[in-house]
Amino acid sequence: MFERIDYYAGDPILGLMEKYSADNNPNKVNLGIGIYYDESGVLPVLDCVKTAEARIADPIAPRPYLPMAGLPGHRKGCQELLFGKGAQILKDGLVATTATIGGSGALKVGAEFIHQWFPQSKCYVSDPTWGNHIAIFEGSDVEVGKYPYYDKANSSIKFDEMIAFFETLNKHDVILLHPCCHNPTGMDLTQAQWDTVLNVIKAHELIPFMDIAYQGFGEDMDSDAYAIRKAVEMGLPLFVSNSFSKNLSLYGERVGGLSVVCPTADEAERVFGQLNAMVRRIYSSPPSHGGHVVDIVMNDDALHEQWVGEVYAMRDRIKAMRLKLKSVLEAKIPNRNFDYITRQNGMFSFTGLTPEQVERLQSEFGIYMVSNSRMCVAGLNTSNIDYVANAMADVLKD
Repeated sequence: MFERIDYYAGDPILGLMEKYSADNNPNKVNLGIGIYYDESGVLPVLDCVKTAEARIADPIAPRPYLPMAGLPGHRKGCQELLFGKGAQILKDGLVATTATIGGSGALKVGAEFIHQWFPQSKCYVSDPTWGNHIAIFEGSDVEVGKYPYYDKANSSIKFDEMIAFFETLNKHDVILLHPCCHNPTGMDLTQAQWDTVLNVIKAHELIPFMDIAYQGFGEDMDSDAYAIRKAVEMGLPLFVSNSFSKNLSLYGERVGGLSVVCPTADEAERVFGQLNAMVRRIYSSPPSHGGHVVDIVMNDDALHEQWVGEVYAMRDRIKAMRLKLKSVLEAKIPNRNFDYITRQNGMFSFTGLTPEQVERLQSEFGIYMVSNSRMCVAGLNTSNIDYVANAMADVLKD
C-alpha cells in the first residue's frame, strides 16, 4: 500500500542537532537551532512565566477546548504588543486576530486564507529566508518566489535590487517580510528603508505579510514593530504572524497569533469568521496552557513590565556576545572587517563562512551551525565564546 511513498530526508537543522547530541567532543557547542540559552547554556524559564503558571495551577482546573480563535486575553495581548496599547485601529475594530499553534501555525492559517481568497496571488520571500516559510506556503498551494535581499559579498542588503524587484510584481502578490531580527541573516532594514518598501507596496497594491518571531530581541518592543505600525499608519491591509516561543521562552507550548488589519470593521468581522473556519478545518482550536500564560503575562501590568525587562536582559546578553566575538576575531585576523557581526540584530548571524569551513568547525572542533553559515548567537556564553572565536579564526585564516 505504501511502497510508492518517498523517503523524507528530514529537516536539516533538526538533523544537525541529532549529530550534535551524538558528538562525544567535551567542548562541543550548539549554534544551530534557534533557541535562546542563558549564560549557563540552559533554556530559561522566565520569572514572569513561573508566576503565571503558579496562578494557573492554583487551583488546578478542568481543561476544556478553547474557542477556535483562542482566549480573548491571548488575542488582546497579541494585538497590543504588535500595534500598541490603545491603538486606534484596535478601538475601531479593524484587526481580526486568532490565536495559533505557534508562529508556524499563524503562517499556515494565513497561507490557507490567501490560497482561498487570493488564488492568483504569488508569495515572495527574501533570499534567503527561514526555510519553513517556503514549505508552509507551498504546502497551501501558494506559488512561492524569492526577492533579492542579502548581499553575501558585502554582508549587506541588496536594497536597490529589492525595490526594483517589488516594482515588477502584480497587484495582490504577497511579500513576506521580517519586521526585525531577520532570519537567517540578522540584517534588518532601517526605518527609512521600511518607509520606501511600504510606499512601493502601497503604490503597487501588494499584500504585506509580516512575520515577527523575535520582537524585543532587536532594539525594543516598539522599535521592532516599526514596520507593522508604519503600515497601519499608511492604511495598508496587512497580515502579521507573531510568536511567543522566543520572547516568552515557551518553545514547546506552541503559542502564537495571526492578525489581519482590515480597512473596515465589517471586513474585519468577515475575515475573523474565515480565520475561524481555517482553524476549524486544520486543528479546531489552539492549545490551552500556553494561551493562559500569554493571557496572564500580557494583561497584568506588573508581570508585563517584568517580562519586558527579562526580554531586554536576553537581548543585551546576545549583543554582548556579538561584541565579544567581533573583538576576538579582529584580534586574530586584523586585516578583515567584522563590523557586520554587530550590525546584525537578534539571535542569528550570517558569519560569512563557506560550507566547507562550517564542516571543518563541526568535524575538528565540535561546533555546530547551519551549512549556510547561520549561527545562533544565543548559543554563545562566556564559557565557550573564546573557543568558538578562535576556532572560527582558524578556519577563516586557512
